[in-house]
Amino acid sequence: MTSALIHEIATHIEATARAEKCHACGCFHDAVAALETSSLASSLTECLAGSQAVIADRRYDCLGCEICWPALAINLAEQITPLPVASICPAERARPTDGWPPLAGEYQVVRYMAPVAVCTLHSRELNAPLRDAAPASVSIIGSLQTENLGIERIIENVSTNPNIRFLVLCGEDSPGRVGHLPGQTMLALASDGIDEQRHIRGANGKRPVLANIDRAILEHFLTYVELIDARGLTDASEISQEVSALAERDPGPAPFPAAVRRRVPVQRSAAPGDLVLDPAGYIVITPDRRRSLIVVEHYDHDGVLRGLVEGRSAIELAATLVSQQRVTRPDHAAYLGRELTLAESALREGRPYVQDRAPERRPAEERRESRSAGGSCSCEEDP
Repeated sequence: MTSALIHEIATHIEATARAEKCHACGCFHDAVAALETSSLASSLTECLAGSQAVIADRRYDCLGCEICWPALAINLAEQITPLPVASICPAERARPTDGWPPLAGEYQVVRYMAPVAVCTLHSRELNAPLRDAAPASVSIIGSLQTENLGIERIIENVSTNPNIRFLVLCGEDSPGRVGHLPGQTMLALASDGIDEQRHIRGANGKRPVLANIDRAILEHFLTYVELIDARGLTDASEISQEVSALAERDPGPAPFPAAVRRRVPVQRSAAPGDLVLDPAGYIVITPDRRRSLIVVEHYDHDGVLRGLVEGRSAIELAATLVSQQRVTRPDHAAYLGRELTLAESALREGRPYVQDRAPERRPAEERRESRSAGGSCSCEEDP
């Protein structure tokens, strides 16, 4: 029996060595390291030597392949002799970065202030249509391939956003014979927690051990985030309906985890001061109803017209003004963005539009005031 298992283990490792995509995979690296330090090493000398000959620098932990030969080999090996967890999952705790999410992963952020995270498990192809169909209550959408490192990253990324109160598990849990079962492992974690060796109780995945997660962050996640079991659901519109229903019972933001020092800074807005004059000049906006266009006049600070820009879209007009350097200051651009949007709405709805004066005194206006007081005059006013 043992010799048959060893032969099958060697078969899987040799298949891995022949697959070029496996050469840089953490699954291959970890399996070879575990077998080389086990009591089976002398029986697998030839296939392990062949593996070392082709192994490449590690680039990723798991791709969620249809068949994972290293995982199958390790499962068979454990029927003969125990293998240390550390040798299978040697990855160190990922270093968090500033901002949110703190850890890299296969996800797309939709909106920080939303209460629902969506995990598509092995169904990566769901991410894009879900992002397009996602209601405003979706915060982040991502896939999950592994029942250890991947789960650790999800826990930390979700816990560091106090607005997230629900995590929907949807898509396919594990294709073919991979057997990582990250969805079932997540649900077992929520139900039964971890033991003293950090093994997830009741998990059926191949290596359900959370070796790197801070226990305080894990407890925070289990306390404040509700897991929703929608495994097998692969229709984006149905998942979006589930998300909308969850948002209706959003309890509001959770406390921020005490164990996490990094958080997204929140600043209160303040009333603007006087707008500093833009060196490029100033802008006059006029809707031309006859032609259904917004006309933008660009003047220098001597009151000389330097050019006209015409269009129907506030976004296009603003982009053109900036690209042509007719607007060079961010505060001036923000003011004009608001005014162009109001002008576009007024033109579309047939309402009157009067440009709001920017919170500053334009030199041209000051000169007109000076002329009206007798300080100077133009050539047209000469006798």
